[in-house]
Amino acid sequence: MTRRAALTGPGVWLGAEMASSGRWIRTLPDSARAEIDAALNDVNRRGLAWHQIRREDFPLPSLEALLEDVAEELENGSGMVKLRGVPVADYDETALRQIYFGIGSHVGAPVFQNRSGELMRAIRDEGAEVGQRYGQIEGKGDGKPFLSSYARTLSNGRLRFHTDRTDVVALLCVRQAKSGGVSKICSSAAVHNAFLERRPDLLEVLFQDFWRSRLGEESDRAETVYPLPIFGVRDGRFTSHYSLTYIEAAELVPGVPKLTSVQREAIDMLMALAEELSFEMTLAPGDIQFLNSHITYHGRTPFEDDRSTGHDRMLLRLWLTMPNSRALPAGHEVLWGSIDAGARRGGIAQATV
Repeated sequence: MTRRAALTGPGVWLGAEMASSGRWIRTLPDSARAEIDAALNDVNRRGLAWHQIRREDFPLPSLEALLEDVAEELENGSGMVKLRGVPVADYDETALRQIYFGIGSHVGAPVFQNRSGELMRAIRDEGAEVGQRYGQIEGKGDGKPFLSSYARTLSNGRLRFHTDRTDVVALLCVRQAKSGGVSKICSSAAVHNAFLERRPDLLEVLFQDFWRSRLGEESDRAETVYPLPIFGVRDGRFTSHYSLTYIEAAELVPGVPKLTSVQREAIDMLMALAEELSFEMTLAPGDIQFLNSHITYHGRTPFEDDRSTGHDRMLLRLWLTMPNSRALPAGHEVLWGSIDAGARRGGIAQATV
């Protein structure tokens, strides 16, 4: 058995300590409003749609140090940031997309979130037919369709702890639900260390391949599968890519090996530890949540909307590839494309005609 060492550094934290800490919270200064408006007016004068905006098109000179600090905290700090203070109530959705894309482009470079060129996704409950639009598998045996991860995101249901296919996932809260929809975050590095302390035999299992399906964001077919470990380390830097939904979808594909009893035990323990070590992060309108996918897991509680009172939950999501990103282990190219530090990577490859 490989001898594993405990991970150290500010990316290893317990939810209980982070719930009472402000080290991951940043606030836009009052002066930001004038710069945001000036940049917005300029892109509108030039006729730029939100997806055409590049960093140089949306100058924010007084915010450069703050946004560089956000990128530093994500890669070399806790792996998460809540950036407060975007005045969402003062803009329509078109302007908010321009502002958010502009701010995001100062932190990283947006990458595609599905195979048809989506760079920003409105995260909201899209109704009962969400699986028919975004991927489901019929005939699973319990009478209910198996929803893709993409479809689950666009429902009002609970989301289990998982990572996204990007260095950093960012969510701008535009409106809150009537109730629920609370983010749950944990340090995947802390989960690693808990395995090392309690079940080092199961820790080793998570460094071995698990089959995943690309159903949903990447493919309309569950049969497009790939193997990838849940945990990896290169040059002392940790990464975890995990979504139980993609693993379950792969298991439904004929010919794909079923999870062994030991693999199932490791996954069950991972989910229990993620819950144990997590905390809840409430997002208010105007908050942007940034999460480093390599060292955090995130989930969501179910929610209930009330459109009559303006409480219909809506977030805008960006996926960012980061210029200060870590190198990834050999073999992770199957998901990320490039594994070099600072490389443009992640997101979803585009469909070819």
